[in-house]
Amino acid sequence: MTLSQPTAPASKVADFIAISRQIELLLTARNLRGMQQVQQQLRPGYILRAARLFNLPAGSTLLIGTGFPVLDTFETDGPVGAIALYQAAQALNLKPYLVCGKPLFSLLAQHYQCAELPVNQLQGRVAQARQLLQQLKPALVLSIERPGLSAAGIYVNMRGEDISARCASFDELLNQAPCPTLAIGDGGNEIGMGNVQAALAGLNITPSITECDELVVADVSNWAAWGIIAMLSVLQGRNLLANANLLPLLQFLTANGCIDGVTRQSTLTEDGLPYQAGEQLIQQLQALVQPYISEPDNVAPD
Repeated sequence: MTLSQPTAPASKVADFIAISRQIELLLTARNLRGMQQVQQQLRPGYILRAARLFNLPAGSTLLIGTGFPVLDTFETDGPVGAIALYQAAQALNLKPYLVCGKPLFSLLAQHYQCAELPVNQLQGRVAQARQLLQQLKPALVLSIERPGLSAAGIYVNMRGEDISARCASFDELLNQAPCPTLAIGDGGNEIGMGNVQAALAGLNITPSITECDELVVADVSNWAAWGIIAMLSVLQGRNLLANANLLPLLQFLTANGCIDGVTRQSTLTEDGLPYQAGEQLIQQLQALVQPYISEPDNVAPD
């Protein structure tokens, strides 16, 4: 069985490309790190195309890579969105895994189905990726706010620091994947940004060269997850954002050591923005998709 895309009443027939474009513009409205410039290099409708990658047979496996090292821990941006996509995938009867390295793995594995990536083992990354792909046989590989390899073959943060020793490599899972790949980023040094090298030239960042099949950009990577889930809600005719709980996720992560990637403080923030900014975005997405949500009895069967 594959996921259906419900037929809405005639009065609510959606122009999916137009909705996708509205979401895309909303996700980059603040232009905190130049993602509007990057967005211009992407073919409009990428949120729609990203959402359609979840249109998979029930029970299909998804690998969701996340975790950007900051100091001796990880930042709040990335894990929030990864968990949100994990929960959305479960609602679609898919089988998601969160894929990350320690110390984030040690936390998430207590609550979610996870796969561990070894930290600081760049030399073995190709063999590790092939082994994991063979073991789990994913139908989709997704990266959200994971550092991507630079042209020099190292991982570099927004401050220009080499963070390779604290990174687990997820790049090769996209490079080697026999299935579609999706990546989310907000600055230029994340996996997937290899798709837009020309657009990154003017940004103060050491860019990643790792590519993907579909790239989604946002002012905050977590926000892109909510945008994709909003588009999935339109396609499915049901509100997959109904249980979007940003604050509890941030509280869970910060209580267990995650910090803000910009301020490097243990606060309920995403890239220096108060959690209320993310909540406002979710409310805007909810309002945008609500006209396209069908009542349960009106959802067309497979």
